[in-house]
Amino acid sequence: MSVIGVVCEYNPFHNGHEYHLKMSKKSLGEDSPVICVMSGDFVQRGEAAVYSKFARAEAACRCGANLVVELPLPWALSSAENFARGSVALLDALGATHLSFGSETGEIEPLDKLAQVLLDPAIQADIKEIMSKDASLSYAAARQLAVEKREGEFAQQLELPNNILAVEYIKAIYDLRLNIAPMTVQRFGSGHDKQFTGKGPKSASELRSLLFRGMDPFEHIPAAAVKVYKREREQGRELADRELLETALLSRMRLFDEAYYEALPDGADGIGRRLYKAAKEETSLDSILAQTKTKRYALSRIRRMCLCAGLGVKAGMSDGIPPYARVLAADSRGCELLKEINKKESIPVITKPASVRELSPECRSLFELGSAAHDFYVLGYRAAAERRGGMEWRTSPAIIK
Repeated sequence: MSVIGVVCEYNPFHNGHEYHLKMSKKSLGEDSPVICVMSGDFVQRGEAAVYSKFARAEAACRCGANLVVELPLPWALSSAENFARGSVALLDALGATHLSFGSETGEIEPLDKLAQVLLDPAIQADIKEIMSKDASLSYAAARQLAVEKREGEFAQQLELPNNILAVEYIKAIYDLRLNIAPMTVQRFGSGHDKQFTGKGPKSASELRSLLFRGMDPFEHIPAAAVKVYKREREQGRELADRELLETALLSRMRLFDEAYYEALPDGADGIGRRLYKAAKEETSLDSILAQTKTKRYALSRIRRMCLCAGLGVKAGMSDGIPPYARVLAADSRGCELLKEINKKESIPVITKPASVRELSPECRSLFELGSAAHDFYVLGYRAAAERRGGMEWRTSPAIIK
């Protein structure tokens, strides 16, 4: 049986995501189950998700996914490489036979070629040499130049955001020597972080922009997911106001000394020191970002560092692969999959939060980190009654009948 693995954030789940799931099943068979590894309450671009991980997972399982597990916080707030590595390793441990992802190319061959180029140890030496000659270049820009020297205009495929992640997924499969086959669905509609200009689905970033401006994005979202999101809105659990969490984050960031910032992921090379100084002096998150950013460091990287500072994520936490799979939602087919996964005993699967206390200290520590992050996340809810702490320990997976 083919089992489709998907890495996602679904922030929020929209028509393009539904299309991706449908096309994946069309390729491998309509009876092929879908396992999703999804970022939790905080996502890789360095922001809080507009709906909680529990709501987003439920929406996904009502719209084509069968099982959704959480990518733990350190990997969700990591570089594209570690984000991909942790996600793909989890999918493999859960029995996925195929990894399906969207890309601008819509073809595996060019993405596979780029992955193999980037896995060549010699190109890493080229990248370091390019960066040593121009201190203003980011790693991504230096990598682009290094690949261009070898592959010419073909390297332009690495300028496209979905292709970038796609290449990292394939790299992870090779690097970890996983028996999982990559497959891709061509993305159409709005580009990542781009304005809608033609036919096809709007991007998640456009839908978030509508929410933040007080407008409804629901015509671009499947009806089953809309019901979940409207319920969250009615109960005051929609993060449509960025400022509600900003003060809480700034207050935490001002607690720590310079050494704490230098121990953050990507905190070396002086960027941790810059962020520490800005956090102590600036009055808003935007001004902290502006004072910290340099040509070498992308804004998303600085945003992730801010969240890591506030949430206690330190360098090295996303090394290796996640030690457990925490289930967020499942339908009846997903529950059948869970029985098969548990028989294999390849990785601890958490369905009851209290069971984490029976696992290793590493697992307990990681779960507690995620629990504290969720306690922070709920401070952004409009409804004060919904800001209770400790819900990570009391929330079971959504089971969709």
